[in-house]
Amino acid sequence: MPEAMIESSNNSKPRWSREAVAALLALPFPELMFRAMEVHRAHFNPAAVQISTLLSIKTGGCPEDCGYCPQAASYETGTPASKLMAVETVLAEARAAKEKGAQRFCMGAAWRSPKDHDLDNVCTMIEGVKSLGLETCVTLGMLTAPQTAKLKDAGLDYYNHNLDTSPEYYGKVITTRTYQDRLDTLANVRDAGINVCCGGIVGMGEDESDRAELIATLASLPTPPESVPINALVAVEGTPLGNSAPIDAIDFVRTIAVARITMPASYVRLSAGREAMSDEAQALCFLAGANSIFHGDKLLTTKNATVSHDEALFGKLGLRPLGA
Repeated sequence: MPEAMIESSNNSKPRWSREAVAALLALPFPELMFRAMEVHRAHFNPAAVQISTLLSIKTGGCPEDCGYCPQAASYETGTPASKLMAVETVLAEARAAKEKGAQRFCMGAAWRSPKDHDLDNVCTMIEGVKSLGLETCVTLGMLTAPQTAKLKDAGLDYYNHNLDTSPEYYGKVITTRTYQDRLDTLANVRDAGINVCCGGIVGMGEDESDRAELIATLASLPTPPESVPINALVAVEGTPLGNSAPIDAIDFVRTIAVARITMPASYVRLSAGREAMSDEAQALCFLAGANSIFHGDKLLTTKNATVSHDEALFGKLGLRPLGA
């Protein structure tokens, strides 16, 4: 057993402590990469990458105040509010994503929590996307237990609800919902039998201790998330974090590596921020254990690496889409 792992003798003890994760983050870079690569190879084919596409099905006008998000109604970011997309429009986007190699189709709506009539339409979208042979994922804000049951009945495969950062730093980024609100939604999703997609954002001004606490919290959930998106902040003008400096590339790779070590059976997704990363930084992320990406030119409202660039990068690195 790795020395950083804490064996839990009862349910009150976390599987991983912040101190244990911080010790991993502080390892010499070659040692950290070696450990991450060992874990990755023990659980996955290191040359195979899961491909997802993310579509904003309802954009802008959100009442939340997440400091990084251009969709918050209270920020002047030039992001217009829109109504929920029509089902057939969403299915057309899903077909196009599948033709470009996506295996999972993710749908995001800028809500604090969905209204029941909107949830019915989303369920119809889920059923339609599944009929195309794609895995389904949605992120709709906070959910009640009856709402998660309805999504499960529609055949939803994954629900995304990120913790964003550590419990200690969270209040500096978001004030309109609590950390416990997020944990409660995750518990409802898990209780409904839906796979959990949950990660965070780095580069929001947090320190290394906060990153360690975020990863420790994720890894110490009763069941770790099946998908763990690690996002580099995309600083958007007009948001409170719009002037943030980019996170150091090596610090970002360290975060990926530690997520891989602490959650060995999870898909670790190299998510937002890829558009600004060099090929070399992305290559290090894949070596560190990232084995999932978002494919497509846009992530909700921000730019993403282009499909053609991803194809060229995969060719240079000898990577292939999962199942190809």
